[in-house]
Amino acid sequence: MERIKVLTVRFVNEIMREEVPLFRGAIVNAMEDANLLFHNHEEDGRLRYAYPLIQYKRINQKAAIVCLGEGTEAIGQFFSSCNFDLKLGERLVKLEVETVNAHQHLVQIWDSEFTYHIRRWLPLNQDNYAAYCKEESLAAKYALLERLLTANILSFAKGLGIRFEKHVVCRITAIDDPHTVMYKGVKLISFDAEFKTNVSLPDYVGLGKGVSLGCGTTVRMYEKKENNNE
Repeated sequence: MERIKVLTVRFVNEIMREEVPLFRGAIVNAMEDANLLFHNHEEDGRLRYAYPLIQYKRINQKAAIVCLGEGTEAIGQFFSSCNFDLKLGERLVKLEVETVNAHQHLVQIWDSEFTYHIRRWLPLNQDNYAAYCKEESLAAKYALLERLLTANILSFAKGLGIRFEKHVVCRITAIDDPHTVMYKGVKLISFDAEFKTNVSLPDYVGLGKGVSLGCGTTVRMYEKKENNNE
């Protein structure tokens, strides 16, 4: 069994979706000698080709930071050295923490399946986009996306030092029409979808491309019970 540390910092400040990259940049610039996990770049400026352990989000319209594994230790630097007066583009923002939630999440393969919703998922690069477009049937497109989503889950696990001994099952059960988004100046196809998998994932973890900037945010869905007044 693999338990990973998860820490989520939520702020009272509302941000727009397109401000998430500005939010990350403002956090990094407001810190002295920020740990590389905050920006995912090495000292020589090269990209750190590993799963991001600190991810910047927009949760319920509000700014948030999700930390995983080693990222939960690095977040201490944020609280000790960050100037909470930020500038998002031309907008001045005084950050105010709303909640800090820390827990351990069991990531493993189960005999049963869990249902998740994923937003702004970016599964396609130049090569597999061409393969996606060549598929004529929806079933074939779904099958390709399921393979990519499975690979995204495995990449997440690898980034946290987790190896699965059993086969990962992943089935897309619903998907909205794709839409185009700009990511680092490049147009990419984004999906909102529902899927089932036998892997237990932490809420708000990112899958696919752009997870450090809030893309591919995944949340578990629970069946509504009758006579539930909550």
